[in-house]
Amino acid sequence: MPGNVPTWVTVTTCSSGLEADFAVQQLASAGIDAVARGNDIIGIFGPGFSGATARGVDVMVPSHMLEDAREVLGAG
Repeated sequence: MPGNVPTWVTVTTCSSGLEADFAVQQLASAGIDAVARGNDIIGIFGPGFSGATARGVDVMVPSHMLEDAREVLGAG
């Protein structure tokens, strides 16, 4: 296993895919890599659904960028 593989951690959980997408773009504009990962990947709405979900949508960043991401999102 390579030594420089980042571990991705959740910086915040949003109530909808749209809200998570905004957070990802806000982080990207600050130079922080981020991805949104939905927790409801199956079901009636499917993975493309952007509305509110019961389990939320995680916004994830590399662990070494966590503190910076919290500052950008005001989640710290």
